Amino acid sequence: MHADLQAEHVGKTYAGQPAVKDLSFTVERGSFFSILGPSGCGKTTLLRMIAGFLSPDAGQIHIGGKPMNGVPPNQRPVNMVFQHLALFPMMSVGENVGYGLARRGLSRVDIAAKVGAMLERVSLPGMQDKRVDQLSGGQRQRVAIARSLVLEPTLLLLDEPLGALDLKLREHMKVELKQLQAAFGTTFVYITHDQSEALVLSDHVAVMNAGSFEQVGTPQQLYYQPQTPFVAGFVGANNKLAASTNTSGAEAGAVVSLTTGDGLALRARAAGRLQPGQAVQAFVRPEAINLARDATELPSNHTVYAGQVESLLFDGANSAVLLRETASRTEFRIALPQTGRFADLRIGETIAFSFDPEQAVCFGNA
Repeated sequence: MHADLQAEHVGKTYAGQPAVKDLSFTVERGSFFSILGPSGCGKTTLLRMIAGFLSPDAGQIHIGGKPMNGVPPNQRPVNMVFQHLALFPMMSVGENVGYGLARRGLSRVDIAAKVGAMLERVSLPGMQDKRVDQLSGGQRQRVAIARSLVLEPTLLLLDEPLGALDLKLREHMKVELKQLQAAFGTTFVYITHDQSEALVLSDHVAVMNAGSFEQVGTPQQLYYQPQTPFVAGFVGANNKLAASTNTSGAEAGAVVSLTTGDGLALRARAAGRLQPGQAVQAFVRPEAINLARDATELPSNHTVYAGQVESLLFDGANSAVLLRETASRTEFRIALPQTGRFADLRIGETIAFSFDPEQAVCFGNA
């Protein structure tokens, strides 16, 4: 595969503090690549170095196979969509989309043809003469993307472009963005702190923390096979339990017996080699936990617990229950199945639960 973006040992420091630390990665041509992380992790600094607004203190960035260090932003084969879109309010839709083409010196006839074709492709046909303030939030998003894609960049950089939208529109635009990227085949590099955006949109995701990539992989790999405690805790909901291994250690992939500080006994798959008595962090996803009013309904090879319902969290398909395990008083968040079987759960009710040890993962503390 050909790479549209390559970073080799890229670093950036501010006032002696590293914002980006020795990053090396590759983004394949035509892919949707997201950089996911909390505020302050360095993702925007990295994006600005790719765009050319900042220069790396170390390392090299290649775009389309060409070195970019020292190349100014306006000479790089990239375009950028910002969170607040930066559309020109005094210009029509057509003038906004054609602005970059006009700066390149194309004729009015060529600009009109390219703008018209681009608006067709982003499902805004015949809207050249509309004012920007006459558009919905989703339509403005598509104008901003059209303005960038009409210049046929090698990379389209997107800096949290859905952050200013309301929830309903944001969910709709996630689908539209994914479809647009697939239709155009342009390489998208997307910055976000929203794990849902990254998982839904991307072919590959880099999870960033404190200036470094914790893990790069497909959304499925990050969700089901996290390689670090940070990824396990940041990507998707999880029950996090501080524990220690029992009498023997374990090799990576083996199921090990653990005990939490509150005395809860559990089993989980080891993410790496563990020593006897080592302190660990265990993670169990809410949807991996089974509920039953009759404990005999749960798999015989699972450890079965009893818990008291503390809270019911109704959120449609994402509804959950908070249980407190009876003996250890450990709290668990458990996804409610969508069959409606537990729709009549009540606060204070005691219910049985269990999980497959293979679906729990533990990491040794450094």
